[in-house]
Amino acid sequence: MSSGNGKGGAGDEKDVAEVKKALATGAAAKEVSSALPPILCYCFASILMTVVNKFVVSGANFSMNFLLLCIQSTVCVACVATVKKAGIISFRAFDMQDAKAWFPISFLLVTVIYTGSKSLQFLSIPVYTIFKNLTIILIAYGEVIWFGGRVTGLTFVSFIFMVLSSIIAAWADVSSTATTPIPGVTTGVSLETVRGVVRHLNIGYFWMLVNCLTSAAYVLSMRKRIKATGFSDWDSMFYNNLLSIPVLIVFSLLVEDWSPANLTRNFPPETRNVLLLAIAFSGAAAVGISYTTAWCVRTTSSTTYSMVGALNKLPVAASGMLFFGDPVTFGSVSAISVGFFAGLVYAVAKNNQKKAESRQQADTIIPLANRKP
Repeated sequence: MSSGNGKGGAGDEKDVAEVKKALATGAAAKEVSSALPPILCYCFASILMTVVNKFVVSGANFSMNFLLLCIQSTVCVACVATVKKAGIISFRAFDMQDAKAWFPISFLLVTVIYTGSKSLQFLSIPVYTIFKNLTIILIAYGEVIWFGGRVTGLTFVSFIFMVLSSIIAAWADVSSTATTPIPGVTTGVSLETVRGVVRHLNIGYFWMLVNCLTSAAYVLSMRKRIKATGFSDWDSMFYNNLLSIPVLIVFSLLVEDWSPANLTRNFPPETRNVLLLAIAFSGAAAVGISYTTAWCVRTTSSTTYSMVGALNKLPVAASGMLFFGDPVTFGSVSAISVGFFAGLVYAVAKNNQKKAESRQQADTIIPLANRKP
């Protein structure tokens, strides 16, 4: 028992040393500079996707989220099919048995994207980005329960910082909303106004909670299903978007108001072309994210890619302040900084965990010369 604990403690000390080294010397700097194009493209696609979605759903009267997602999925399938026809990528042809096996995953993806768009409708981009980190915690402990995963000491420390950043973000969000001047009110704030602000925030945080839960369920279920079907990344993307289209059409027809008056409110004549172009563009951007992710993984190490994923939270959150006037306060900047640090610690912890598992697997392999006939 004591020897096992000693090994665990030594491993955690190595993790801490690795973090200090990464922070002090920028250990991955050389890797990043040598693979700058895929990294920049990945960051650009991520920021673009978030900003465009926020732009579309931020309209005062926008309420047709299912229609939005349906258009995006249709564009995504069309783009992937076109790229396949050009011979740039390849994925398996449509098969009904594969479709039946993958349909629950596509349904979960619809809930993930829908709840994400509803969250962005009520929350700022920095708050949404920071709270999205909590999904990592749910996925990690889901892997412990269902896949025999392990949470190291340094990983747990990163989780603490993720929770702390979310608490700071929520506090900053409530504080900035409560102190925002209300047009037409010069003295005091009415009780109804306060109730409206609180209700607005509560709705946003409710959708954020549902989004985190469904995102974790989607990732864990997809991991299990990929092992069973042998799907590649492009197979997953093709089936996810193709199978989600009929689900989105049905939900849109059942739940959303398709009256001419509501369509005009959601897509005003003066901005209709811009909105439709933005929606189509965001569908194409989803293909870009999938491609640049594969590009990053192929041309860089897992350390560099995980670091980029952690560091990318900062420009995504900053884009909300830049493009949508999200308040720049001490609380919001602190939350982004803590979340940024938490992502960095998590990336280093996961990389060290992979190295330790690789060493452990190598130690269990018996050399051919030592094997008994």
